[in-house]
Amino acid sequence: MTLPVALPEGLPRPAGYRIMIAIPKKDDKIGSILLPETLRKAEESASIVGMVIALGDLAYSEHDKYPTGPWCEPGDWVIFRAYSGTRMKIAEEEFRLINDDSVEAVVDDPRTVSRAF
Repeated sequence: MTLPVALPEGLPRPAGYRIMIAIPKKDDKIGSILLPETLRKAEESASIVGMVIALGDLAYSEHDKYPTGPWCEPGDWVIFRAYSGTRMKIAEEEFRLINDDSVEAVVDDPRTVSRAF
């Protein structure tokens, strides 16, 4: 599971209460088994973990809804529902825009999380 070394130029800025998430690329292999590209891409599409790239200007601003403050910040790895948000590709990398309340958890090491089937 890897992120691009450098983020592409011209990433959209999340508006309002949305969060920009970078989706990591799945490894080409599981153990010594080489995964077909179609399976790898399907798994990336169904990803439940990503890195927060940016927060919209209204993300986590509702004090009544978020009395303890933001649930995440840029650089955090977060868990969200599979297929959630608006999916997009920029420079062959996948990103998503999700709502601030779509973040379900923050995780220290995304390699320890996988989607259950």
